[in-house]
Amino acid sequence: MARRLSYSARYDFAPELLYRAQTERCYWQELADGFRMLTPVSELAEFSSGPEGMRVVLTQAIPRNMLPPLAQTVLAKDMMITRTETLGAWDPEQTRGDYSASVPAGPGSLTGRQVLVRTESGCTMRKTTEVKVYIPFINAKLEQLMLLNLVDLFRAEAEYSKSWVDKNLR
Repeated sequence: MARRLSYSARYDFAPELLYRAQTERCYWQELADGFRMLTPVSELAEFSSGPEGMRVVLTQAIPRNMLPPLAQTVLAKDMMITRTETLGAWDPEQTRGDYSASVPAGPGSLTGRQVLVRTESGCTMRKTTEVKVYIPFINAKLEQLMLLNLVDLFRAEAEYSKSWVDKNLR
């Protein structure tokens, strides 16, 4: 059975600024560089941006010994993650996109939708994620573990986005 997570990151600036940040290569390159403090391999594998929106692919490796014990029972090697994220063409009402993460020979999937909307005080990026693990008996525990770590990731990336916009676009 799949598990879902809804997460909203709120910002005190206009959605145009967050959209502009996420359509710039240096935003993603600096994010990947920052991940290297946590994982030995973190790179911006692909990036494209234009009138129709943006698409980014990040790759990361998490050493097996850094994984929680439950995850180590499932993965015999380091966890190689390929993450893809998109945002569509700018829409002042709401800009939609999606994201996914995959692990070669991984026992599950992670997919999600995101929408950037204007608010009275700035903007909000809403993310709705679904995780599925296909291993009987431990799937629920692994799905919950993935969602807990995803909340931490979303929080950290929201802080990064705010800091990056403040430093580069304001």
